[in-house]
Amino acid sequence: KLNAELANGRLAMMAVIGMFFQDGLTGSAWGDWSNYTDSPLRAYENEAGVQPPVGFWDPLGLSASGNNFDFQRRREVELKHGRVSMFATIGYIVPEYWRFPGNLCERYAAPIKFADMPNGLQAISKLPALGLFQIVLLAGLIETNVYNEQVNDEPGNYGAGFLGLRSVGIMNTGIQDPEVRRKKLNAELANGRLAMMAIIGMFFQDGLTGSAWGDWSNYTDSPLRAFENELGVQAPVGFFDPFGMTKDGDIDTFKRRRATELKNGRVAMLATMGYIAPEYFRFPGICGDGVQFAEIPNGLAALERVPSAGWMQIFLFLGFVEKGLYPADDTRAPGDFKRGGVLGVPNGSTMMDGESRTKKLNSELANGRLAMMAITGMWFQDGLTGSAWGDWSLYTDSPMRAFENELGVQAPVGFWDPIGFTADGDVAAFKRRRATELKHGRISMLACMGYMTPEIIGKFPGYLSPSTGLKYADTAAWP
Repeated sequence: KLNAELANGRLAMMAVIGMFFQDGLTGSAWGDWSNYTDSPLRAYENEAGVQPPVGFWDPLGLSASGNNFDFQRRREVELKHGRVSMFATIGYIVPEYWRFPGNLCERYAAPIKFADMPNGLQAISKLPALGLFQIVLLAGLIETNVYNEQVNDEPGNYGAGFLGLRSVGIMNTGIQDPEVRRKKLNAELANGRLAMMAIIGMFFQDGLTGSAWGDWSNYTDSPLRAFENELGVQAPVGFFDPFGMTKDGDIDTFKRRRATELKNGRVAMLATMGYIAPEYFRFPGICGDGVQFAEIPNGLAALERVPSAGWMQIFLFLGFVEKGLYPADDTRAPGDFKRGGVLGVPNGSTMMDGESRTKKLNSELANGRLAMMAITGMWFQDGLTGSAWGDWSLYTDSPMRAFENELGVQAPVGFWDPIGFTADGDVAAFKRRRATELKHGRISMLACMGYMTPEIIGKFPGYLSPSTGLKYADTAAWP
């Protein structure tokens, strides 16, 4: 029951904060948005472009000031950019299927045909200066003479009719039905927003690959391409370099890091096996100084039990392997040593070049990466619990253990202290915080009931203050 009180108090603290927030904004603890009339955003919630599922979406708060002039100006800019982007997107797609016949320009010694113009950004370098001038001139005339006066102060409405057909002499009365008109204006905004995203993507892909459809095989200038066919580039992530360590394309640096990765991975695989094997098998006999192999603990605890002569042997052996048996050779592939056979057997058999060898080398890299993660986890668990298998009951040195059996430690999170208030293990501070938590929880439970009860069973009869004539029924749910 005490655990239930704590849990209910925590829930009530969250609930009453939500009630305060909704009540303060809407005048009701149940948060009816229609009552929140003071928000400057309400001025725009019925504007065109407010569509499900996000409704009125302004994450940067650009309209928080409620300034109608700024809103109208931004809406006109949005419409203009959306319309231009829709034309631009179509302009990328159409030339893939159809080009104008004839010549684009005949004023040069060799006339330029429409069919010779590349699609996308490459067309800028092929377009004659006179053609570019004509485009800028046409855009300027449309901007300053055709679409230069709004109708009824409505952003984007220049009296051009449906699809702007009046601009080309096709007269129409526009859309008379208000509901249909609103639906089509919403569609224009939605399509324009999509087109702005689409054309940016096309520019990006075109700039990198020479094609708006983004064929990666065409992007030959990236320094990452130098390494995309190297070993270790495997599904599902492919060439994975989130920190951009290879973006300079330096092959020597890449080889050095690859050699380091292979060495660390191989050591980690041996270390991981070294953690697991002693759980099932120990060498018979004496390790040294009268210490038997069976007496040496597994994991980090073995560091202080291995005799000093044993450590000397380990370091000498590693030095012999590093400098004598497998010396570095820059003329060979990273991790490939002259005397290293299959599985590192000195002067052993080697694998023939081919798909099978590539597959096995990729497996070595993948297993080494996994082993580096595994051994780090084993060390962490071993250091905390004395066992690589991480039994929490063995981690007795944590100051949090002093409170793990306290009230309020409940499934599914157990003892939950993400900010580390109890990390110092101070029992007095814990008790003070627990008393505060209980007090706030009890008050919050009463406050929640105080919000809900008048809504369900009504209010006391009679007067709250007879001297002032104030009745219970006349009071609000919250002052």
